[in-house]
Amino acid sequence: MELTTRDEKSLLLYFETQATDYGGTLESVRMNADDFALAKRWHEAGFIQFGRIAFNDIKRHSGVARDHWVVLSEEAWKLAHAERRARCERVMATLKVERKGLEAPQAA
Repeated sequence: MELTTRDEKSLLLYFETQATDYGGTLESVRMNADDFALAKRWHEAGFIQFGRIAFNDIKRHSGVARDHWVVLSEEAWKLAHAERRARCERVMATLKVERKGLEAPQAA
């Protein structure tokens, strides 16, 4: 699978963060209709597993319900890692701070 749009990359990183920090439970209030459509397509393609949590199992923390779940495929994990790293590199390249103690990369 290839992630071509910013929305695809953003949704995958949201899923990756929720998988890592919350066992794959999702706050659907953070997703719009396009995100749900994309999640459905990815689910049908086997890129992720995605679904609703049964009503009686929904836990509310700070008034926010985690009412959907996601499980990433191995391919999704690899693409999420690559995008997370690329995002870090883009952000670091734009920093306007002096990094004390940071040495220049050594040639291999």
